[in-house]
Amino acid sequence: MTAQTVVTPAAGRQRRWNTAWLLLLPGGLWLTAFFVVPLFQLVATSLYDPSGSEELGYAMTWSWSNYGDAIDFYTGPLVRGFGYAAVATLLCLVIGYPLAYAIAFKAGRWKNLMLILVIAPFFTSFLVRTLAWKLILSDNGFVVGVAKTLGLVADDGRLLATGVAVVAGLTYNFLPFMVLPLYASLEKIDHRLIEAAGDLYASPVQGFRRVTLPLSMPGVIAGTLLTFIPSTGDFINAQLLGDTTTTMIGNVIQSRFEVGDYPAAAALSVTLMVLIVILVSVYIRRAGTEELL
Repeated sequence: MTAQTVVTPAAGRQRRWNTAWLLLLPGGLWLTAFFVVPLFQLVATSLYDPSGSEELGYAMTWSWSNYGDAIDFYTGPLVRGFGYAAVATLLCLVIGYPLAYAIAFKAGRWKNLMLILVIAPFFTSFLVRTLAWKLILSDNGFVVGVAKTLGLVADDGRLLATGVAVVAGLTYNFLPFMVLPLYASLEKIDHRLIEAAGDLYASPVQGFRRVTLPLSMPGVIAGTLLTFIPSTGDFINAQLLGDTTTTMIGNVIQSRFEVGDYPAAAALSVTLMVLIVILVSVYIRRAGTEELL
């Protein structure tokens, strides 16, 4: 007769705890190597002596003035980046919500096909998609011709190399990031709740405002964050579709790194990151979805 091993509740909890740590270990190592360490290095670089150079190297002088100088010199691109990102996010929401609603509630057997069409742009390069918009909005293109005919653009006007072109590129490139969270949120709504609103004599508009929209707010919040955050730091759209008057903060950071001005580039990067974290935290709390934090 063999002796049976008795596992106490405390030993079982300890075993589950050890298993959880083992499962978290690969992800923790990955985040440490490719997020925590680079972030620490970025913050350290932002405090280097700004009078150094790429050839001679930079000395750690704890130059906190780098942040003040970076903000003073590049306030315009910083504000412009947030403004373009906000407009593009709003346009993505206005375009994406009806699309996600149609896919979730009206598409029927075409639902999977429509979802594939939403994510189809991801099958091509971000750069190629942006270059396509450069052709679409060219001075001799169809869009500009129609806009001139309708009086939306002056006869000697243009859309390319303007803020309109940059926002259009941002909206197109990041629209799927808005549609997919919205669809996931709308898909989970119990249709019986909408039917109950109708049984209680609510009009379709009232039912949408009182039932559908509040229940889809997690998707709205997630979609706006997934759109706004990458749009703020984007530099491809402004570089290819804009000009010197539409420079965003991402373009400035890229140019500073290219010329070897690492302290200024790092200071701008940290400043942008901190501002985004503050805005996102305030936005989530005001929207009443603190659990997303």
